[in-house]
Amino acid sequence: MTYVTRTTASPVGQLTLVASDKGLAAILWENDDPARVRLAPRVEAADHPVLEEAARQLAAYFAGDRTSFDLPLDFHGTDFQKRVWAALLAIPFGETRSYAQIAGAIGAPTAFRAVGAANGRNPISIVAPCHRVIGTNGTLTGFAGGLEAKEYLLRLEGLDLAA
Repeated sequence: MTYVTRTTASPVGQLTLVASDKGLAAILWENDDPARVRLAPRVEAADHPVLEEAARQLAAYFAGDRTSFDLPLDFHGTDFQKRVWAALLAIPFGETRSYAQIAGAIGAPTAFRAVGAANGRNPISIVAPCHRVIGTNGTLTGFAGGLEAKEYLLRLEGLDLAA
């Protein structure tokens, strides 16, 4: 399978959108680790309908005009990872969950470290809102786009991050 890509500018840096014939497969960060999401081969296709719609919805999100996404998604990962990523999709705009809460939500209450690892490999950042997952004590923890981007996204969603 060949994936199609396009880049789009955002307040958190240049994002690379990746789609398959089934839907959006990834949103990659400007300085993303190539080993984090492995989808190849890729060809540029800025006019691909899924990529155009993803760019439009992301622009509306960053403008404060969208609180959810309506895109076909094509997650590639293990069954456990897909369960974690599905739980991310259930976190409402402007709310957070801890790794432990996600672990409980997927029926694996002791697997919070594995949830953290799956969260870190989430290929569809922002749309599958891994930025809404924080430490149990309320601290911001690792994020593929960097902690500054995570903080920006949470503030965009109206969260008060004052300690």
